[in-house]
Amino acid sequence: MSNIRGRFAPTPSGMMHLGNAWAALLAWLQIRKQNGQFVLRMEDIDGPRCRPELAEQALADLRWLGLDWDEGPDVGGPYAPYTQSERIHLYGAAMEKLLQSGQLYPCYCSRAELHAIASAPHGLSAEGPAYPDTCRLLTAEERQERQVHKDPSLRFRTDEERPILFNDGIAGIQHFPPGAGGDFVVRRADGIVSYQLAVVVDDAAMGITDVLRGGDLLDSTPRQLMLYDALGLQAPRFAHIPLLLGEDGKRLAKRHGDTSLAGLKAAGVRSEQIIGWLAYLAGQLERFEPVAASELIHCFDLTRIPTESITIHDTLMKRLFN
Repeated sequence: MSNIRGRFAPTPSGMMHLGNAWAALLAWLQIRKQNGQFVLRMEDIDGPRCRPELAEQALADLRWLGLDWDEGPDVGGPYAPYTQSERIHLYGAAMEKLLQSGQLYPCYCSRAELHAIASAPHGLSAEGPAYPDTCRLLTAEERQERQVHKDPSLRFRTDEERPILFNDGIAGIQHFPPGAGGDFVVRRADGIVSYQLAVVVDDAAMGITDVLRGGDLLDSTPRQLMLYDALGLQAPRFAHIPLLLGEDGKRLAKRHGDTSLAGLKAAGVRSEQIIGWLAYLAGQLERFEPVAASELIHCFDLTRIPTESITIHDTLMKRLFN
């Protein structure tokens, strides 16, 4: 059996849509082509935004597309549980390790103060403006004084001397300057653990070797690589696929029509139409034609996937719907 392990990790805060299907299909094909193990993980760590019924719907939608998984919330596996809300103790242990090594510090900045930073130049485009180290430089006395008025978040102290360099499987060589994006939050003031920390802990614990995900997360990779290094964990290989955009240049969403998988199914669209359409966009088919996901495994080629965002014109959408 191959030691290649990949995953798809949806957040059950909304209905699965074409953008989710795009990432899920390509991540699945990458691993199945290499006879690897494919893991499904539910990233529901932000409890107020996530709903159990949406998690169930996501499983149903993926099965309708013809995708399967070797480990997951419904089938179990050696690294269970596969739902983030049941893995909180693992994130706590990681934060304790980072605290002991001096990598974390409390941040007392209010939302208003952080909003004011928004006018500053962005360090990482998808991650917002770089944090200006306001609380990094506080003395013990100043921290104690602020603690009286506000519960702090916890920020990771980035390395300000070493640049981040990695080879992305689709985007190519990526170079980020030292401290890219500034110090970042790993636990919010309300106690919710950040995506950055949770995804690193989970991917490492589950032995994930290959992560294929949307290009909007490319800028998150430097921060995650810093966490892998600080925790002494092995980082996976990364490949970031281009985003699907509407004609207005914005990410494909409800404003471009009902792009939810459940909605398309209800409208009579067959899953093979969606798979064939996405495979065509990904350069895996020379022309658009209905096809089952399993039929694409033998010919899948990561190098054929475009590197630039893909604009979905209305005429192309109509080819899917008709």
